[in-house]
Formats: sequence, C-alpha cells, structure tokens
Amino acid sequence: MTTSDTAYGRSRKQGWKIQDMDALAVILERPEQLALNRLALTPAVEGDAVVAVSWSGISTGTERLLWSGRMPSFPGMGYPLVPGYESVGTIVEVGAEADLKVGDTVFVPGARCFGEVRGLFGGAASHLIAPASRLIAVDPALGDRACLMALAATAYRALGGIAPGTKPLIVGHGVLGRLLARLTVAAGAEPTVWETNPVRAAGDFGYEVIDPSADPRRDYAIITDVSGSASLLDTLIGRLAPGGEIVLAGFYEAPLSFAFPPAFMREARIRISAEFKSEDLAATTALIQGGRLSLDGLITHRVPALQAQEAYRTAFGDPECLKMVLDWRACS
Repeated sequence: MTTSDTAYGRSRKQGWKIQDMDALAVILERPEQLALNRLALTPAVEGDAVVAVSWSGISTGTERLLWSGRMPSFPGMGYPLVPGYESVGTIVEVGAEADLKVGDTVFVPGARCFGEVRGLFGGAASHLIAPASRLIAVDPALGDRACLMALAATAYRALGGIAPGTKPLIVGHGVLGRLLARLTVAAGAEPTVWETNPVRAAGDFGYEVIDPSADPRRDYAIITDVSGSASLLDTLIGRLAPGGEIVLAGFYEAPLSFAFPPAFMREARIRISAEFKSEDLAATTALIQGGRLSLDGLITHRVPALQAQEAYRTAFGDPECLKMVLDWRACS
C-alpha cells in the first residue's frame, strides 16, 4: 500500500505529492451503523508524513457520543466520519525537511485525509497521512500503550500547577481519571477519587478510591470531574472549600448548569480543560520516559481491527472494558 522508492523519489521532485493511496478505515456511516471499508486517501503534500498504523484506541467519551448520535454540535460534525484520535504507527514516507524519519514510531492525534468522508477525529485507519509536525515520536517499547498519550496529555493539562501536599478530589476512575490520579501522585499531591462502579473501584492503586456517599469532606480546594456527567455541578460545588476550583475535564453531551448562591458564597472558579496541546504531549512524553508516569494496566481489551464492530460494542457496553485497542498490524 505504500509508494515505491522510485515513485517516491519522482514525487518529491514534484513537491512530494503522493498519489493513489488508500486505507482500511472504520467508518461511522450514521449513529450505531459502523462499517470497515477502504477509503482513498487525500494525496500527501510537502510537510506530510505517511504512517502505517499499528494500534488505535477507542474513546469512551467522544467516540461513544459519535456512535450513539448524541454528540453535541461540534466543528466538523456530520456523518459519514472516521473516528479516533489515539493512533500509533510507523512512518513509511516522510519528506527530508521533517525532524522525523522513515521507521520512527509515532503517536498520531487524528488526521483529515479521507476526502469527502469526515475525519472526526480521523485516526481509526490502517494508514494515515498527516502533517509531520503534528506527530509525536514515542518509544517503540511502549507498544499499544502509546495509544494512551492523548488521554495522558489531557490529564496533564487538567492537572495544572497543582502543589505538593495538596489533597484534591477526582471524580471518575476510568482511564482518564486513573492517569490524572497517577499524575497527581507524581506531583507530590494526595488525591481522593470518587467512583460508583465497584468494578472500577476495586484494587490497590496507591491512592484512595471511594464511593461519594462514604466521603464526608466539604473542603476540597480542587475538584476535577472526568465523569462526563452534566448533573454533578451542584454536588461538586457543595464539596468545595471557599475560593476552590472545579475543573471540567470530561466531555459533556448535555448543557451544564448550577445554582448560583452556593457558588457565590464560595467564590468558586470553574475551569474547562478537556483538550491537550503539543506542549502537554511533550511534557507527558518526558514523564513517561523518566519513569514518573506509568501507562501499565490501563488497556483491558485488544481486538483485531477486522473485528471493529464487535470492539466498539464491547468498548461502550461492557462495564469491565476500561480501554479497548484495535490492532491494525494484519491490515497492511
């Protein structure tokens, strides 16, 4: 599926525009209607890289909303679309001007290379074409765990400048909540995590995971919500210390609202932090390489990409599925 060296050499002299590539891709044709088909890829131009994808993660936040048809109005929204923003693969073509080279393992935070089919966020495919500047080199030894880079970077940005000794509250113990808790511990703070699902609360994590009903505290300086529940704001405000901050790091399908007087009495702050920037990816990469952040134990399910329909249903319907990863290595 990749272009030959001879054709690649000719195309570079013409401004490096590779023609006639395609990829096997997950396509959400409409809500709850998924297909796995080949799509022609938009030709690469100078500055792009071509990546053969090894693994891609399924997001239980944004992708669940796309799957169910409950995604709120969002830039680029519409069907059919290729979902996914958690892809890891190997560079098979890249221009000489790029900092990366052929053979490098990279994290790809999505792509828009599918012609008339929308890439939202465009990572669930066997091959991707994206600007080389958007790719992040990762340690090949991470394997499919490198799919967690986007969530780790999102957690890092939500963490902000938390001080050692702080005792914040994290709401939700999915993958994002666990990464946030691990980063909080790495920063020298002592998190408490709320989780109502006993399956996700069970275990020894190095921090406290409890049901909200068992927590008497009402003096949290920082509360970070990664649950995606739009109905919790009043409850969380009631648990804040005066001058406290609520960080909304989930993705919410319903409008959020809260009663003003309790927030007014606390002089509460609300911060939205549900995206990551390139600097967050760089900082997260450094933490992983330095051994301060582990990605172990977070991927619970791995399925060949050819079984994508089953994988999506499991990711969204099985309470024991913490993180689902599609394996594309047999699709090249």
